Amino acid sequence: MSSLDDYMLPCLNKKFFGFECMGCGLQRSFSLIIHGEFVAAFYMYPAIYTLILLFVIVTINTIKNFKHAYRIILILAILNGVIIIANFIIKTFVI
Repeated sequence: MSSLDDYMLPCLNKKFFGFECMGCGLQRSFSLIIHGEFVAAFYMYPAIYTLILLFVIVTINTIKNFKHAYRIILILAILNGVIIIANFIIKTFVI
């Protein structure tokens, strides 16, 4: 029986250039959430929970518009960008 892990895409950036991209860990983090390993998912890709929240709010806003949706989506998008860039810098230059 195959699992979700058998269908994950390899990081071509890591394969060709030798260092991880800003999205490295996202698939594995999502897989960890599905398997109930929530803390490990955060350590794998810190922006996973804010990305899920952003996706849920965008989906809800698409179905039914609500009052401060634009502001919430903008704040979450900026927060996600900061977390993703900070995580990339830490993984690439610090650790």
